[in-house]
Amino acid sequence: MPTSPPAQNPPIYVTEPYLPPLEEFQPYLEAIWQSRRLTNGGPFHQQFESALAEHLGVEHISLFANGTLALMTALQALRINGEVITTPYTFAATAHSLLWNNLKPVFVDIDPETCNLDPARIEEAITPATTAILPVHCYGTPCAVDRIQQIADAYGLKVIYDAAHAFGVRDPGGSILRHGDLSILSFHATKVFNTFEGGAIISPDARTKQRIDYLKNFGFADEVTVVAPGINGKMSELNAAFGLLQLKHIDAVLDRRRALVDCYRDALHGIPGIHPRQTAPGILDNAAYFPIWVEADYPLTRDQLYEHLRAAGFHGRRYFYPLISDLPMYRGLPSAMPERLPNARDRAQKVICLPLSPHLDSEQIMRITAVISAYKTR
Repeated sequence: MPTSPPAQNPPIYVTEPYLPPLEEFQPYLEAIWQSRRLTNGGPFHQQFESALAEHLGVEHISLFANGTLALMTALQALRINGEVITTPYTFAATAHSLLWNNLKPVFVDIDPETCNLDPARIEEAITPATTAILPVHCYGTPCAVDRIQQIADAYGLKVIYDAAHAFGVRDPGGSILRHGDLSILSFHATKVFNTFEGGAIISPDARTKQRIDYLKNFGFADEVTVVAPGINGKMSELNAAFGLLQLKHIDAVLDRRRALVDCYRDALHGIPGIHPRQTAPGILDNAAYFPIWVEADYPLTRDQLYEHLRAAGFHGRRYFYPLISDLPMYRGLPSAMPERLPNARDRAQKVICLPLSPHLDSEQIMRITAVISAYKTR
């Protein structure tokens, strides 16, 4: 069996932020320095909020310092209590935001094809204490939004979408962000669109946006009036300015990422035991990640292949592994029992997200996939 070649080039990581030329950012920095307005809803914050809403095709958006604060604030804004149904196959922030709000996560299994919450499992998990559903558009693949909304309407539940992976994703009706009571974005540096750090909440109406804007600014309605126990979730002028600059490039960045995904698919086609994620029909995907699942008919285990890729300088990520339900603060919950989550556990034990960023080129993709194809026969 072949062995991994030693790394001959700088390591390539699972994702790298797109950074426009530094000179393009200089005018924004100069404007901030001249205005001496660094935060608290300055001019770049206002411009970015308006430009972002237009770009995404939504009406009401509130900017945040990061996506986790946005999640925590969304739960506060809708006055969620009791139990919240969510997925174990996600980043820790999804469930952590529930604990920070003294809410009980209830994990349900996922659809093995989409890696999103299985609607049939959602309905089974509803109890008198359930008040909300917190699904995740995993890897940017939209959840079964119509079925989830039907369930929520039938039981009087709120729906908050963790859309951290879903920037720019569209279904036949428009932006995927229009679904649910609220949708949350992350603009962390690892995301397809970033503001260094940042996030946002998409609201259905102006009244809800107003409450969220109060909550992210300590609850202040004006200089002397505090209407809620809010938090400091405001986005700075530097982050907003960088977001405005990123918007100028995002369409080209997403086109580049989609082309690289096509390159990956072509190179991996026909390798037994390697199953790449498939794009849902009718969806404008954002190529946020490129996960593959290493099945039993591949000669190596997932972890062996992961280590061979790292040895060759290609730092993928087992994303999401371990499951949230296996973490110490959650594994004692009845819904975290392994036998309740077979599909999520199967995906977590087989997944590798391969490197994907607009800085890659087809030659690098060929080098990555060559490591995988070198082991395609026993």
